Amino acid sequence: MIRFIYNLFWPIGLLFFLPGYLVKMVRRGGYRKKFGQRLGIYDSDVRTRLSKRRWTWLHAVSVGEVNIALKLATALRALEPDLHCVLTTTTTTGFALANKNAPSWIEVMYSPLDYWPIMRRALAIIRPARILLIEAEVWPNLAAMAHARGAPVALVNARLSRRSERRFRRFRFFVARTFRLLDLICVQEQEDVDRWAALGVARGQIHHTGSIKYDPENADIDPTLPRKVLRELKVESRPILFGGSTHAGEEEILGRIVRELDADLPELFLIVAPRHVERAPEVCRALEQLGLRVAVRTQLSMVNRTVDCLLLDSTGELRNWYAVATVAFIGKSLIAHGGQNPVEPIMAGVPVIFGPNMENFAGLALSLIAHGGAVQIDSPSDLQRAIVDLLNDSRLRETLVANASAVLRQHAGAAARTAKLIVDLTRR
Repeated sequence: MIRFIYNLFWPIGLLFFLPGYLVKMVRRGGYRKKFGQRLGIYDSDVRTRLSKRRWTWLHAVSVGEVNIALKLATALRALEPDLHCVLTTTTTTGFALANKNAPSWIEVMYSPLDYWPIMRRALAIIRPARILLIEAEVWPNLAAMAHARGAPVALVNARLSRRSERRFRRFRFFVARTFRLLDLICVQEQEDVDRWAALGVARGQIHHTGSIKYDPENADIDPTLPRKVLRELKVESRPILFGGSTHAGEEEILGRIVRELDADLPELFLIVAPRHVERAPEVCRALEQLGLRVAVRTQLSMVNRTVDCLLLDSTGELRNWYAVATVAFIGKSLIAHGGQNPVEPIMAGVPVIFGPNMENFAGLALSLIAHGGAVQIDSPSDLQRAIVDLLNDSRLRETLVANASAVLRQHAGAAARTAKLIVDLTRR
């Protein structure tokens, strides 16, 4: 009955959300490529490749989840050398990153919409031996149809904030049945076990593995390209303030800080990486209005002057760029809410600063603060003081990084633990 209601209202919901979804797709670009895959329509070459074997289907929404999926797939292949995967993603940026980094044994596609005729067609063509959902994407039709086909479904690197738990509990009648279809849930934090159990999932199916995203093992960071770009701009020896995954308003705050510190720290160079690259033109205008001379990552051939700031408008390179930073500010934590992932700069050996709004990474943020592994600020003025303190004290920077690295080591081996549970699940 619940799925009947879901499928009955699904077209209405699509019409309601479709305008905003299409606008977002157009802004990000590349939406026409393989659009039919979102409707479960695959060309003959893809169908031929898919027909040759049974696949492990990994579903990852966007860039962050794609990185987790690739890391998990590598850990799985260490246990199953003949493993072949289908990796589906929702966003064009996630698709581009997966296409760029996936090995030949992973077929990259767009995820089909969770409407029953579309999902039924996709499952019939992909024929998954098992399905691995990354972090938070649990769709009713996908879960129910996979269960009916005998394909186990696992939710890996699962996260469930207090806010999400309260929302799910409010609608427990509707969501509990879908969650109970999950054969395995691998959670990031021990307290998440109780939260998932409260939603009706059997405790025997919930395992605390740690976070694959935070797992420092086999971290692949290559600063070769960033260093080359900085040499071309003649700023390779300057201290660098890095704004990672910033949201609207945060770029201007960083720009004003650089301007205000010009007298005391004239060599300070700003690199900004907006969370959504389609915002790059407006970010560039805002920074130039502050009097900063801005170079754009994809337009470096046009730079013929000394610059104060580099704007990154490319995707899939953020972890490598963090490696050239002196201090990193984590976006979506001061003006917007939710926060962004602080792990990549820590893995690159860079001290991090974030604002008060780290809800999506609350457990990690609290642990970093408790162990002296990050600086949390409440206002732009606090941010400026923290930046100055870190730029002027190399020992403080080293201490923050060492403490943060110790926190991440608690998650070491998360990918391998998750992979073993998945293999054990399949062998039952």
